[in-house]
Amino acid sequence: MITSVYRATLFALYQLCIVTGILVMPLAIAAQHAGVTLPIHRVLANVEEAYEANLPR
Repeated sequence: MITSVYRATLFALYQLCIVTGILVMPLAIAAQHAGVTLPIHRVLANVEEAYEANLPR
């Protein structure tokens, strides 16, 4: 039971990170022109790795 709640939470967090990345894209493009990078890709990669590690086999 706890693993399914944990897995669902990871899935929701993963989806939230994707939506956040899409919404922040204009800001990220502007920041990149200014020479600053946002670490959204690292957050998304970590959440994706955690989610995929907990998929049922």
